[in-house]
Amino acid sequence: MASPSSTARVPRSAARGRHPGSATREQGPGAPRPGSRVRRQLPTSPWLFAAPGILVVGVFILYPFVSTLVNAFTDRRTLMPGEYVGLANFRELLHDEMFWTGLRNSTLYVLGVVPALVLLPLLLALLVQKNIPGITFFRSAFYTPVVASIVVVGLIWVWLLDERGLVNALLEAIGVGKVGFLSDQWLLLLSAMAVTVWRGLGYYMIIYLAALANVPRELHEAAQVDGAGAVRRFFTVTVPAVRSTMVLVAALSSVSAFKVFSEVYLMAGPDGGPAGEDTTLVMLVQRTGTGLTGRVGYASAISVVVFLVTVVLMLLVLRADRKEET
Repeated sequence: MASPSSTARVPRSAARGRHPGSATREQGPGAPRPGSRVRRQLPTSPWLFAAPGILVVGVFILYPFVSTLVNAFTDRRTLMPGEYVGLANFRELLHDEMFWTGLRNSTLYVLGVVPALVLLPLLLALLVQKNIPGITFFRSAFYTPVVASIVVVGLIWVWLLDERGLVNALLEAIGVGKVGFLSDQWLLLLSAMAVTVWRGLGYYMIIYLAALANVPRELHEAAQVDGAGAVRRFFTVTVPAVRSTMVLVAALSSVSAFKVFSEVYLMAGPDGGPAGEDTTLVMLVQRTGTGLTGRVGYASAISVVVFLVTVVLMLLVLRADRKEET
């Protein structure tokens, strides 16, 4: 008969030839296997993953920016390297009538476009916010101009506003007569502003829809219980809740409006409308710096001014937002 000691369970460590008293540590899933080599991560490994993005930014953003700054202080032309001339290009800007015309038009563009793009997309977002049958169609329709080609959009509006276009035909039919939308200096600028606002409504509407989705419904219900109507709830609940988004839209739209090119170029032509009176700063850069005899140095100086003005616009918007918070 076997003794109790002979039927006792043999420790696993003793079965493997190890002493029962030897300490063994449990190996986790991330621990290296016995006999395997531990590979150390090189300090340059993260930079290898970031290298393609850094290369793209350096080639297409940093290098052109630095090159523009350097060329702004030279008399470089398209086929000539140019020499250092100091602030001569910037002094010439002060006496260039076309520069002041472009600065005036770009500033007026900001003043006319930014308020509309801050308020109208918000109202549009409030209209399409509710989940009712068929609302998806209207959201897609409002967003369609954003994805449409600017060249196609510009040509369509030129056909509509031309003297023989559909708009003038309707005005003649009701007895108003033809209107020179594309021949009058100020009407042409206003028409280009209308196209910019029309194209930007859908884009900023999406931004406002994301902001409105985070507004608590309880705030509207509490204001409605207090007797606030739709207009009062808009100014006391909706606007304060999306104020940071309105600042973002104002900053984005102001920079985009000051750098406007395509709308005015397509509707006014390469000469900038009658006597070039509708030329913007970016159009002046394109006209001055291109071609076989293009003044690259002078165009770079105008580009530097555009950059500085856009930075100032963004700082003004952010400063106004901070004053409202305090």
